[in-house]
Amino acid sequence: MPIVGVRRDLLFKALGRNYTDEEFDELCFQFGLELDEITSEKEIISKEQGDSKASGASDVILYKIDVPANRYDLLCLEGLVRGLQVFKKKLDAPRYRRVSPVSGEPQKLFITKETEAVRPHAVAAVLRNMTFTQERYDSFIELQEKLHQNICRKRSLVAIGTHDLDTLSGPFTYTAKPPGDICFRPLNQTKEYTATQLMSLYKTDSHLRHYLPIIEDKPVYPVIYDSNGIALSMPPIINGDHSRITLKTKNVFIECTATDLNKAKIVLDMIVTMFSEYCSLPFTVEGAEVVYPDGKTCVYPELAYRKEKLSGKFINQKVGINESAENIAQLLTRMCLLSQATGAGDEIEVEIPPTRPDIIHACDIMEDAAIAYGFNNITYTTPRTYTIANQFLLNKLTELLRQDLAAAGFTEALTFALCSQEDLADKLGKKISETRAVHISNPKTAEFQVARTTLLPGLLKTIAANRKMPLPLKLFEISDVVLKDETKDVGARNSRRFCAVYYSKSPGFEVIHGLLDRTMQLLEVKPARGEGYHIQAADDSTFFPGRCAEIFVRGMSIGRLGVLHPDVISRFELTMPCSTLEMEIEPFLGHTVEIPLTHDVSKQEVIRHKFAAQDESRQEYRPTSTKTVFGDMGTHAGLQTLNSFLADRSYIEGYVASQADTSMFDAIPCPPSPALCHLLRWYNHIKSFHTERAQLPAAKSQFVLPAFTNNTSDNDEDIDLFGSDDEAESAEAAKIKEQRLAEYAAKKSKKPVIVAKSSILLDVKPWDDETDMVKLEECVRSVRMDGLLWGQSKLVPVGYGIKKLQIGCVVEDDKVGTDLLEDAITAFEEYVQSVDVAAFNKI
Repeated sequence: MPIVGVRRDLLFKALGRNYTDEEFDELCFQFGLELDEITSEKEIISKEQGDSKASGASDVILYKIDVPANRYDLLCLEGLVRGLQVFKKKLDAPRYRRVSPVSGEPQKLFITKETEAVRPHAVAAVLRNMTFTQERYDSFIELQEKLHQNICRKRSLVAIGTHDLDTLSGPFTYTAKPPGDICFRPLNQTKEYTATQLMSLYKTDSHLRHYLPIIEDKPVYPVIYDSNGIALSMPPIINGDHSRITLKTKNVFIECTATDLNKAKIVLDMIVTMFSEYCSLPFTVEGAEVVYPDGKTCVYPELAYRKEKLSGKFINQKVGINESAENIAQLLTRMCLLSQATGAGDEIEVEIPPTRPDIIHACDIMEDAAIAYGFNNITYTTPRTYTIANQFLLNKLTELLRQDLAAAGFTEALTFALCSQEDLADKLGKKISETRAVHISNPKTAEFQVARTTLLPGLLKTIAANRKMPLPLKLFEISDVVLKDETKDVGARNSRRFCAVYYSKSPGFEVIHGLLDRTMQLLEVKPARGEGYHIQAADDSTFFPGRCAEIFVRGMSIGRLGVLHPDVISRFELTMPCSTLEMEIEPFLGHTVEIPLTHDVSKQEVIRHKFAAQDESRQEYRPTSTKTVFGDMGTHAGLQTLNSFLADRSYIEGYVASQADTSMFDAIPCPPSPALCHLLRWYNHIKSFHTERAQLPAAKSQFVLPAFTNNTSDNDEDIDLFGSDDEAESAEAAKIKEQRLAEYAAKKSKKPVIVAKSSILLDVKPWDDETDMVKLEECVRSVRMDGLLWGQSKLVPVGYGIKKLQIGCVVEDDKVGTDLLEDAITAFEEYVQSVDVAAFNKI
């Protein structure tokens, strides 16, 4: 979440009183914020650059406040103070208005059709007669930077430009030109540059270089001119120096260019609402007309207010409170949501201001009501239902298969759910249109363009990264793929797949076929047509002709197996034959996938069944036997043992209630004490099955032992007919036990310790295409640790001329962890941007 840094003294002055650190921390918590850190500029520089660099820095106390990512109205001092003052009822939420110019026509911004190729949208507004101070100016610039990093997605969606209107002459034109035709003096520069020269100049700029890839590959660059041909800015890179804002600026022209019009409107609304309080007419904004290429005219900012209606019952139920509609309306008004009870039952009308674009659903209004009420003021309540969780059946089946596939000699891999179009289609000999793949609209890199529809590319890339390992390589993965499905509300669905690959000097089709037979054996499906499974020949461009078969289970096709085509193998940079098997898992669940996963018992139902007669009968009840495998249930020690056993279990055996639970339940003479929390939870749950005991599954093992019967008369109770000495026998048994434990420990200590190792493939990404990759690799290999051995490496293209270093290593698990390794590599900040684990395999 964004962190806003504000000067403590300025904040307290704006709030009208001083707070202790503890008091302000509590105020932030009440308002739904968090005081993250109390520091100073000097302390920050000292931590980052050392004490020598911090000698002349300011000692002014800074509050670092953690703000929710969707609360754009709290990203500056002005919005933060306004929100806290309204929350404390010291200020009414202001009403923002769009006004027309006092004299003349509104400013106009004409958009040309050339912008469609780069950034087609633009909005604009004017703040008239503003008064800047140094603190206000700093806050104005800081808000733009926070918005750029947050909702603007580092200027890729929206870029903000602010200009001194008195230095310009409207109307303005937003167009796009070839980079060689754009020439102006950028901010903080002394001479003019062409756009091409600017791109070269800013490649070494630590701040602006990150924004260059947004437009550098485009044939034309966006630019804004005034009526005199003076360039205001070249979004999203830099503003012009001619119209820069100073402390003397009175009239501010704000323009936002964007690829997302809705985001541009939100950003413009945020800037003008936050700083319109410094205008001669507070909270008023002068509108600007934007004329589109088709002649359509829109006036911005919109500053739209909208109204929503919801019931007080909805908020009371969701939050867990019991307040009237009038009280709830007052709570919402404290959160800058002007509200009132309509009088129609408990209906509440809520007005959403332009500063709250985060309010999308009734749940967002409910959350604000909960914040204003105070989370600590909500009464703790017992849940109205008892629910016992079971493992999701699909995941349970997956876990069972994983264990047995590993036992069959295959190593599990976990690959990315996103891949490139080339990996998914071209390399497998298919067309991308045939794959039913879900495409990512704005992929960050060429490696993550589509959601995978098959697990095969990921496994083949894993083998390619580990092809130097001893043969054969046998990998498997059980994960989800994503398929288009028009019947779903999101247009796609997940499908659980199992894929296995055998890579060696021989194709190994018999190994893959044997793994299929073993899998079907585990799934209890017999090799037969009709109700069993069978395979039949099939044609697939991914497989070698005549070496592909389709798998049918109960007459339905669930997957394929075969030998991969040599072209497919070579496209993944492999040299050996490869056989593969891929099939769906979900069909084997059958009707059981629809079985409810919880046994819910209403609290009222439980209370209703607690009849006095039952309680009395339970008190008088004497079990036939209290002796169990856990000990005597009539003693505290026996109950304590059973409590520990149930700490991570829901039932005595298995994952559903059975006769084993009811027999143990009957062996307990009376309800356990609350101190035995796990036992009490189980006891109450099994007690709810009172009417269903006869239908529960039979127990697989005996947990209750038969009661000991003494047939001797009362007069013979103290006579030991056999003359045994229990104490002597127990002492001798303990001595033998200790001797055997000592022998076992000595024998175990002589066994060699097995060292667990892992093979890791790392992706080390540089800052840009100018990073010295040779030096970067030297830095990476300079990392030395006990238990770390570096392997081979290569440079892999990422995009825009940038290459990443892909390097392998072998580590001892007890000595070297991935976090430790990543921290050591990212310490070379001059060369390394980030480190990712591309593949991780146990050896």
